[in-house]
Amino acid sequence: MKRIVVLGSTGSIGVQTLDVVRALPESFAIVGLAAGWNHGLLASQLAEFSPRMAWADGGGSFDAERVGMEDMVTEPDVDLVMVATTGRAGLGPTLAALRAGKQVALANKEVIVMAGEVVTETARAHGAALLPVDSEPSAIWQCLRGEEQPARKLTLTASGGPFRTRPLDEIAGATPAEALAHPTWAMGKKISVDSATLSAWAWKTWSPSPRSTS
Repeated sequence: MKRIVVLGSTGSIGVQTLDVVRALPESFAIVGLAAGWNHGLLASQLAEFSPRMAWADGGGSFDAERVGMEDMVTEPDVDLVMVATTGRAGLGPTLAALRAGKQVALANKEVIVMAGEVVTETARAHGAALLPVDSEPSAIWQCLRGEEQPARKLTLTASGGPFRTRPLDEIAGATPAEALAHPTWAMGKKISVDSATLSAWAWKTWSPSPRSTS
């Protein structure tokens, strides 16, 4: 039984993580949930999974013990931390979890962009596992595991978003609603806009040092 904390439990990755836990109750248990401002969804998640710890932006009322994210991820009964927050909010908890030797499943690309060297060095220093969750980094990580020779070059291509066939001179007039209408994936608003504008691909091109953890 692997005991999990999910940071960003009400976002798209957090919800999918809980879908997996729901499908495999004999393999996983939720011990902590943290969310932003979607207190209604968090309340239903707390009622279903009954974690002993919880945290929410802006307060909120719930029965679970209120524990800050950096304290939550270091608790002795936590085996794995899913970092599915957005922006810099994920950096502190990620480093805290790694220093505590936890497995960290990282879906927050901004953490790597902000402090990639620090994050990978911290994981190595404390013998913690850092697992990429985002689709392309995870696919690359899985392909490279066990290879005897390092890859010299990796190429990422954009598979197609809402503006793939839009003439370049029309992009400046695109609306937020159009940016959110991804033709393939149902994602949160921020990652949908990042995908449509290709800024998400900038996050994916960060390259750690050759000594970084796998």
